[in-house]
Amino acid sequence: MLETSPVTLHSKGAETETKQKLSEPDATRQTVSHRKKSERTKSNRRSRAEDSYRALSSLRHKYPAIFKNNGSSYARRVSLTFDDVPDEFTGKVLDVLKAYNVKATFFVMGYRAEKHPDIVRRMVREGHLVGNHTYNHPLLTKVSMVKFKRQILRTDAILHRIIGYHPKFIRPPYGEINEQQVRWAGSQGYIIVNWDVDSQDWRGLSAQRVMSNILTTTRPGSIILQHAGGNVGGVLNGTLEALPRVIERLKNKRYQFVTLTDMFHVRKSNS
Repeated sequence: MLETSPVTLHSKGAETETKQKLSEPDATRQTVSHRKKSERTKSNRRSRAEDSYRALSSLRHKYPAIFKNNGSSYARRVSLTFDDVPDEFTGKVLDVLKAYNVKATFFVMGYRAEKHPDIVRRMVREGHLVGNHTYNHPLLTKVSMVKFKRQILRTDAILHRIIGYHPKFIRPPYGEINEQQVRWAGSQGYIIVNWDVDSQDWRGLSAQRVMSNILTTTRPGSIILQHAGGNVGGVLNGTLEALPRVIERLKNKRYQFVTLTDMFHVRKSNS
């Protein structure tokens, strides 16, 4: 989010010259103009986010068998899902899950799988589910159908070579996808899965904030979004620190952790 701030001048010379040329009312008008522009930017972002939410909600209602963001609320089951894997950071998340005997779903990017196939194999070996997160994380609503299909099928082929099956689940980057893409995915036997609990860990939040975002919104059937790849500058350290406590707290509330295949009672393979 943009912060509202007064006009900032970038050099002493410019500051002196401006002070000579501008009266106080002129400077005040510039500050007010900057504030209004910032407020318009925030408003436009909120409007775009609201439009996107309405569009995705409409797609979920129109294609409930293909496009999902949560499971049944009748059982105390939740799914931990991790995006943008694999890389070196992913192994640390796998270590925590192994220590707590929790199975999760990992949405894999094709180019990262090519670089770290052993980590993908470890996921499968330790009982986790692998899903398709495109080849290099584009905003799918901004690409052609040809490029969309290429993103999915290229990653599918890479994962099949590594783990021996074609993943059933696709998670679109940023959660964004359009109707034509959803319909094609359904025609090919895929299921699109977003989430109803967002940790917002990609913002570089503290462990406490990550925990709060998860625990205050988790309900029976929730699909929880976190990230286990791309820890540039330690942005996901809060995720790693929060994960054991999130697992402990949800177990104490009698939640069972399941992969998406168990959540939706489908096979892991799309073949």
